[in-house]
Amino acid sequence: MGKIAFIFAGQGAQYPGMGKSLYELGGATKSLFDFAEEQRPGTQKQMFEGEMAELSLTINAQPCLYLLDLAAALELRAKGVEPAAVAGFSLGEIAALAFAGAYSCEDGFRIVCERARLMKEATEQVETGMSAVLKLSDEAVEAACSKVDGVYPVNYNCDGQLVVAGRKDALPAFEEEIKAQGGRCRALAVSGGFHSPFMNSAAEQFSDVLAEYEITEPKLLAYANYHAKPYQQDVAKILPEQINHPVRWKEIVRAMAEDGIDTFIEVGPGKVLSGLVKKILPEATVYNVDSAELLEEVVKAVTGV
Repeated sequence: MGKIAFIFAGQGAQYPGMGKSLYELGGATKSLFDFAEEQRPGTQKQMFEGEMAELSLTINAQPCLYLLDLAAALELRAKGVEPAAVAGFSLGEIAALAFAGAYSCEDGFRIVCERARLMKEATEQVETGMSAVLKLSDEAVEAACSKVDGVYPVNYNCDGQLVVAGRKDALPAFEEEIKAQGGRCRALAVSGGFHSPFMNSAAEQFSDVLAEYEITEPKLLAYANYHAKPYQQDVAKILPEQINHPVRWKEIVRAMAEDGIDTFIEVGPGKVLSGLVKKILPEATVYNVDSAELLEEVVKAVTGV
């Protein structure tokens, strides 16, 4: 085994009951979740008992996902699994930077709550949506976007999968263009056109939010969604850019591999990022941790203990 990276799950992977088994372990997770409950009453109920519709609202999903992403990483660290690098997909980047020491876990929760609020407000300004385009090259999807006003390529997930954001009234014409080229679209269950110019107001205001916190250079290699390179002393400057610019996940994973990473542990709900990594790097070793049971399995697999 070479180097390990923790990859932090993004919005869309949430599910009812998430985080409960890790909370019941006590330790770092319980402390973090109890702090969050004091700051934002009702958070634990949303995670442990809430229904999918409630949990999927941006204003709820982001704080809840932050907690589970970070909790899984902290529990792995407590059991001796230490990564050489981290990266997070969109919302996951907030948790990744907290784990890497760019700001405290507590400040990270405050930050993510503000991020959720700002992005929710931006989605209310214009009716937008997102769609995953499958089976076409990035260049073909970019060309299709250029033909339809109000649609932008935003998440470069892996070869043959690029997500676009667009106005709801523009997406049907875009989907016809994709169909004509032999591709297909899959609408995503999200509340707005994230990582696009539709989020400009949120990105601008998020810069002001970050100015209120002590933010330093990460103590681990932490790859940025914005340019797929490790952060340096520029977190407060670069982090807002990911809100209204594309997530370059495919580039991030390949950059990690070039830096010696061959084992990826997805922390947080689901296996979305695990699946993308296997498509980008078929030879990579991939695990995921979002429960106490999986925590023990992965620790044993990685450490042999």
